[in-house]
Amino acid sequence: MQENGFWLWEFMGRLHPLIVHFPIALLVVAAVMELFTFGKFNSKIRPGILLLTAIGAVSAILAAPMGWLLAANEGTSGEVLDLHKWIGVGTAVLSGFILLVLPKGGGKLNRSQIKVFRSALFVTAIGVSVTGHFGGSLTHGEDFLTEVLPISSEGMSIESAPINLTVYQEELTPEKEMELIGEVRMVLAHNCYKCHSGAKIEGELRLDEKEFVFAGGENGKILIPGNPGESEIVRRINLNKNHDDVMPSKGNLLNKKERELIALWIEKGAPWPDGAPQQSVFRVAELAPRKPTLPSGKTGFENPIDLWVDDYFKANNLEWNEVVDDRTYLKRIYMDVTGLLPSPQELEEFRNDPSPLKREIWLEELLNRNDDYATHWLSFWNDALRNDYTGTGYITNGRFNISDWLYTSLRDNKPYDQFVKELINPTEKSKGFIAGIRWRGTVNASQRTEMQAAQNVGQVILGLNLKCASCHDSFVSDWKLEEAYAFANIFADSTLEISRCEIPTGKMAKTEILWEELGSIDSTATKAEKLRQLADKLVQPENGRMYRTIVNRIWKQMMGRGIVEPVDEMDNEPWSQDLLDWMASEFVDKGYDLKALIFQIASSKIYQSQSIGYGSYDEVMADDFKFKGMVKKRMTAEEFSDAVSGIVYPLFSQDDIKYNPYELQRPELPTPSFARAALVANNPFLKALGRPNREIVSTSRDTQGSLLQALELTNGERLNTALQKGAKQWSTQFEDPEKLTEELYLKALNRKPNEKELTIALESLGEKPDAAKIQDLFWAVILLPEFQMVE
Repeated sequence: MQENGFWLWEFMGRLHPLIVHFPIALLVVAAVMELFTFGKFNSKIRPGILLLTAIGAVSAILAAPMGWLLAANEGTSGEVLDLHKWIGVGTAVLSGFILLVLPKGGGKLNRSQIKVFRSALFVTAIGVSVTGHFGGSLTHGEDFLTEVLPISSEGMSIESAPINLTVYQEELTPEKEMELIGEVRMVLAHNCYKCHSGAKIEGELRLDEKEFVFAGGENGKILIPGNPGESEIVRRINLNKNHDDVMPSKGNLLNKKERELIALWIEKGAPWPDGAPQQSVFRVAELAPRKPTLPSGKTGFENPIDLWVDDYFKANNLEWNEVVDDRTYLKRIYMDVTGLLPSPQELEEFRNDPSPLKREIWLEELLNRNDDYATHWLSFWNDALRNDYTGTGYITNGRFNISDWLYTSLRDNKPYDQFVKELINPTEKSKGFIAGIRWRGTVNASQRTEMQAAQNVGQVILGLNLKCASCHDSFVSDWKLEEAYAFANIFADSTLEISRCEIPTGKMAKTEILWEELGSIDSTATKAEKLRQLADKLVQPENGRMYRTIVNRIWKQMMGRGIVEPVDEMDNEPWSQDLLDWMASEFVDKGYDLKALIFQIASSKIYQSQSIGYGSYDEVMADDFKFKGMVKKRMTAEEFSDAVSGIVYPLFSQDDIKYNPYELQRPELPTPSFARAALVANNPFLKALGRPNREIVSTSRDTQGSLLQALELTNGERLNTALQKGAKQWSTQFEDPEKLTEELYLKALNRKPNEKELTIALESLGEKPDAAKIQDLFWAVILLPEFQMVE
């Protein structure tokens, strides 16, 4: 901070924030009032406008020099300040001009003078508002207005976990101390290590190890345990961005929660337990498989899954829900297996099936509809393997499509161990997953293709997060930077140099698998041989983690919530360890059969029981979540699109198909009557309904409704056009409004309308339904939760 200047100039400078609020308010109010005088310049409110304009203009002129004095004495600088100062000067000049053209002594202005006055007033009002915006950015930060909005950059962070300060308010236990220092170190790592770690030390200050943090830097100690108010680090992280002493001096400032976390840690005495690096504060799941003994058989439970669920319910004092009716069950299995709605004829046939095993029989028949199954599950695996039909990298050979390999693998029900082997030790058709995306231009060390492969294999196949450890030692797990690089080295043609926070360390990476229990990798081997070794070692039955991960993913797709959440963090506590372990071992014992896994889940009583609705997504993801049954699921973007296409009119034409798997199927098999959404490129409609950007791995979609979805469903061109065309067709097919309504309800909801629904529909349609009225009825039905939800 600069030395203070003459006290009078400093005092006058500090009047700047007080003075500046007058022109912002008064000139803007005057400009708004001026809008009401168009057509009658000399209106009754004219004297008030002139008075506000005069006071505002004088205030603006006074604010400008005071602002310059404030900047000179506070020692701030930067682009934002420069913009604030010079726009402020321009506004002051305009304010002076306004004073000159104001009518004096009640005189009137001619037409040309009126135009000049109004133009000057409006431009000055805009100028003073823009100046005020930059002033607010200086004092409160550039995101002062936007940080509270849902679309703020903080809220969109991928890696940053939410900080919950309330858990540290009480007296800290040793475990809470470890958690607290872990969160503090995460904040320091992401924001401070580039300048203050072993790789780079500015101001003789290191923040990556305990002894250095407490020693301070060239200006002395940075913290006083128990006294955040007198701690230099707290002062600096709370300065505005353009202050000379602000920390971090480069990049984004710490957000409010991060600043409060640092202050709270110091207030609690800055606990940093000795031996913290050697002690894990994170739960670490067992690697080895485990197959617990099934609970003893009980009446009414034929499926082993139900035996485990029943034990869980009893331990948690929970009751079983009623089994759903045929209509609900049929929709569930059709949507989960094929992504399509059952037809009214199929439902009628299912209801009339006298077999006591009809649910298992129909489920098996659905799983044998190989192409429908493959097309549906293609979306799930495209998300996870970041495979797409168009997008970044494909044109420049910086990315490779694996759609043919993926589709045929799903259609043929390739055993999962072989599926993974071909992804990691790829053929020409499956190489796109580990090849990653070769971004153009300069990329971060953590985004080179070898590290992408390590991160993506870790996330998708093994349910772990290596992204943090790709930059520095992780503070969300026990994984270290050297371990992440050692794993990435398996995917490299030559030995990788380790970079910490983008700074090369000069140290070369080892070549190692993440768990030594799975064996070693020959560091002298070629890349192809290293990949072969890795594939063989990962898929061995001893790698229980890999099989728990896939079982958990399929369970979530079917049941709406994983046994472990998030599904990419398999070290978290499952709600039933026994169920997860048993299902993973059973999956291996049955030959890594994904369809058999789906059959076992969908034929269980718990899958067939009534679903559970929750008030918010947070309840479903809560740490103290209690499993009570299937969580109600919203249709995916592709499922909703296919449902509308099958009932009303195709949302996509055959020309929209970007990947055509029908060329791979037997010619005697029929092709769908409409283009399925899983086969078209991403577009605004599908994005609004939740299809992710597949430039990154996405293993879970947001199932919550959003404003963007509501706008797309009510005003989007694609849906509107399909409903219009469908309504014209239906208007020629159905002259009787009652038959039309009944047909729509049967196709969309697999039931007839009740008396109230029919009455409302008939009143809306009239005696001779036209296309516009039919379109309104379409809209009303497809927006029903009953249609959009898989219950």
